Amino acid sequence: MEGLIIRDMWWSDIPQVLKIERVSFSTPWDEMAFLNEIYNPSSIVKVSVYENEIVGYICASSVIDEGHILNIAVNPDFRRRGIASAMLEKVIGELKKRGCKSIYLEVRASNTNAIRFYENFGFASVGIRRNYYTVPKEDAVVMMLALLS
Repeated sequence: MEGLIIRDMWWSDIPQVLKIERVSFSTPWDEMAFLNEIYNPSSIVKVSVYENEIVGYICASSVIDEGHILNIAVNPDFRRRGIASAMLEKVIGELKKRGCKSIYLEVRASNTNAIRFYENFGFASVGIRRNYYTVPKEDAVVMMLALLS
């Protein structure tokens, strides 16, 4: 999407991020969860900005040689424009630079659109976490992307 800027999330971005979070998830993160990620040196926390409005965000972390996508969402009015793809590409690149050999994530088993989205990036289902989600109660599909050196 032309004019889209992906940059580090700042604490002052959190009110706009929370609006997207709350319309995207049944059990949304709170302000403290985002603050913890912003100030965690092992985390990568980005926002997508279009015309001075935050339209998406992504949170990831790395431990030794393993990355984890923790959270990703796009404002419903801006979905299907490549924003999530751009953010995920950026974070995958940063995790590679940190020496990650694999990236994991969890996604609701019923979220077939998200599962297809991740499969298009090369993620594959590697397991199930039973009752991972609580509202509503649901299993998570664990997906993994093997990174080539």
